[in-house]
Amino acid sequence: MGRELWSADVVYGGIGAAQGGAGQGGAGVAVQRRPDGARTVIAIDSLARLRQRFPDAVQAGHRSVLAPAPVNAHTHLDLSDLAFSPRRYEDFIHAVIAHDRAGRRGLPAVERGVAELRAAGVRTVGDIVTTEAAMARLLEDPHFSGVAYWELIGPDPADAARLLAETRERLLRFLGWQRPGGMQVGLSPHAPHTVSAPLLQGVTRLARELRLPLQLHVAESAGESELHRHGGGPLRQALGPWLPQWQASGRSPVRYLADLGVLAARPTLVHMVEVDEHDVALVARFGCAVVHCPRSNRALGCAVFPWSLYARHGVSVGLGTDSRGSSPDLSPVAEWRAAREVHGAAASPAQLVWAAVKGGARALGQRAETVRRGDPFEALLAWGEPVH
Repeated sequence: MGRELWSADVVYGGIGAAQGGAGQGGAGVAVQRRPDGARTVIAIDSLARLRQRFPDAVQAGHRSVLAPAPVNAHTHLDLSDLAFSPRRYEDFIHAVIAHDRAGRRGLPAVERGVAELRAAGVRTVGDIVTTEAAMARLLEDPHFSGVAYWELIGPDPADAARLLAETRERLLRFLGWQRPGGMQVGLSPHAPHTVSAPLLQGVTRLARELRLPLQLHVAESAGESELHRHGGGPLRQALGPWLPQWQASGRSPVRYLADLGVLAARPTLVHMVEVDEHDVALVARFGCAVVHCPRSNRALGCAVFPWSLYARHGVSVGLGTDSRGSSPDLSPVAEWRAAREVHGAAASPAQLVWAAVKGGARALGQRAETVRRGDPFEALLAWGEPVH
């Protein structure tokens, strides 16, 4: 029985700003140990203030991060059997298409991805779903909350009405499979260039009608920007057979979505590395969240996410691993570490912890896990380290 003081580089209880980081002298958690051995959080604060408030507390240990479980806000569980291999973005797209045609995106791959998420301590996830079996599997899972986004691809405007009707029918069926406290149904029109303009607009209206969250891949590669602005480039060469009706808009992908009315539905935008200040200002104006996937971007030769630009405009950013084909694992803690390496002094460890917890939850329209005074100390996880 007595008080303990756990120190950490960063401590976050899921409320407000994370404590700690460079120049702040560290952070800590004051813990009350009861006669039965149970430990209860009594305060989260800077280490200096905790030492003043609880001078009798015994220093118990130090950890890098103490926080709730991080969120994986974007992944593709059905690509868990696609071998990780750094390559050009366009080559990766061809590998995904070949993997799909080989019939390797089925339920066994999803099960392996689910097992990996659980082993990584993930409890909240945003997954892109391509089969009804996978949708049923995720919606019935008692372990996860988050969003299962049904993926939609349809670049030919002539197919828009049919695809929209089929999607509506599916979504209404999926909504009947939801259970309280579990994953929710969402909708993912794949990308601005793989979903025709009329289908994008129809899907946006459908999502608003059914109150479904939206998630899109946007501005992931330089080739995507070239495709939208000028109609050519490496992505057009790679996807030419699948984009026979494509016509460049002369705008960035973000501006294109804004002009179609898609951003007004506040979709979550994934990747968002090929952007300028005007794009980010649009995202901020419409209140869209963004998901950052640093390891995937690095593996596929994409640009570096402009963290400072998003921070200056107050855009909420979460972290996601993308698929096993473009990341070595599905751990959001590993993604957090990669983001620290990529951004250096531009993003403090505390900011990135906030992104991995609160930012990821916001990207999925979920409430972040919180740890408050009176909660069990074990609700705070030592990211990548055991707590003894």
